[in-house]
Amino acid sequence: MTTDTVTPSPALPDSALSKRLPRTAYVLLWFPLSSETFIFREVQRLAALGMPLRVYTMYGQQLRGSSEEMRRCPLPVLRLGAKSTFRILGAFFRALGRDPGAVWRLMRKGLFRRIRNLESLGENVWCFLAGFLLAEQARRDKVELLHSAWGNGCATAVWVASRVSGIPFAFTGRAGDIYPEDGILREKCRDALFIRTNNLTNVPWLQSFCPPDEQDKVHAVYNGLTLAGRTECEMPFTPPFRLLAVGRFCRTKGFPELLTMMARLRRECVAVRLTLVGDGGWRRKLHAMRRRLGLDDVVDMPGFVPNDRIREYMHSHDMLIVPSVVHANGDRDGIPNVIMEALSCRMPVIATDVCGIREVIEDGVTGLLIPQRDPAALADAVRRMLADRQAAQRMAEAGRERVLAMFDSEKNIRQLAELYAEQYADWQASRPDVWLFTRGLPPQDA
Repeated sequence: MTTDTVTPSPALPDSALSKRLPRTAYVLLWFPLSSETFIFREVQRLAALGMPLRVYTMYGQQLRGSSEEMRRCPLPVLRLGAKSTFRILGAFFRALGRDPGAVWRLMRKGLFRRIRNLESLGENVWCFLAGFLLAEQARRDKVELLHSAWGNGCATAVWVASRVSGIPFAFTGRAGDIYPEDGILREKCRDALFIRTNNLTNVPWLQSFCPPDEQDKVHAVYNGLTLAGRTECEMPFTPPFRLLAVGRFCRTKGFPELLTMMARLRRECVAVRLTLVGDGGWRRKLHAMRRRLGLDDVVDMPGFVPNDRIREYMHSHDMLIVPSVVHANGDRDGIPNVIMEALSCRMPVIATDVCGIREVIEDGVTGLLIPQRDPAALADAVRRMLADRQAAQRMAEAGRERVLAMFDSEKNIRQLAELYAEQYADWQASRPDVWLFTRGLPPQDA
């Protein structure tokens, strides 16, 4: 058996491109975060390409489960966690003293709107207030573009900071951050310089919140691959067959349906074992369901596994199952990164037809695509995959070719960097006075 490697390539410096890139504040809730390796890689590669950026986080440090590479990340990070409460309130009251009318209008639009739940409400309120301090800090750091990595709370912060400082902002809309929409997604889409999303399916959804004559501000740029190292799945395909599922234990992952599928396969005497990797709010619920269905001896739940160890599981299992579902309120996955990681390892994939998954999984070509919330269809797909190892290998190889083309790290990061450069240059040309102002120069010096 041959093996080869896919290494997340660091972007190569490009002096001509780097000179065009704006000094950017990359805003998140946490950084680095163990479950957001794709964002860590994105920031890492943009910096390697020569983009002048600094990371700002709305919360404090959260390194639990992070890889050594994440822990050693040399990028400058400014954290506006609980320790910054008084600084945040000070910035808010300074803005209120300068222009109370503008601040109250922002509060009416940004605070007193429908938010999906209490957790999201708390995040939005914190990020709204933190936006005032972010505005001051961005001015001090001579930031030229504010960019939020998500469309919910941290996008609220950059929206506020932009309104206060005059610095343009953009955001990336991915999955549960835009489904269902929060109360001010329309305002964020209206005021953003541009919007990036990481799959094509999200484009019309985000366009629906933009003004009719500005729908072209939504741009799709795929993520890059995140795994490094040996990339050959063993695919032993000998009983007991080993199934793998990876993800946060939450409402969009469809893990209850996965456990129901395992109970069905056991009744049908199909010799399978499942490794369910992850952790989250539904941990107790899923553990209890495993016990209730009598699956303790065939379902392993090792807990959270850092991204840099996921490939160990992929190399020793036969296939990946991704049973994503759309929650009743609209919350959903985008394209789970574990799909691309598995296919890059030549691992066969079974997934449900949710959001952008069909952009990667073409039924019968690069994997098996089935309806959501259907344990019987899941079980049937597993049996079909196990019945023909050669067909499974062909789909895995075709899937690998697709993801290597679609999620090429070097190509996609340059496309993203060009988007930053071009959009900022257009804004710069149309708003010269504000551009000079954000660089710390008075307009009359133009």
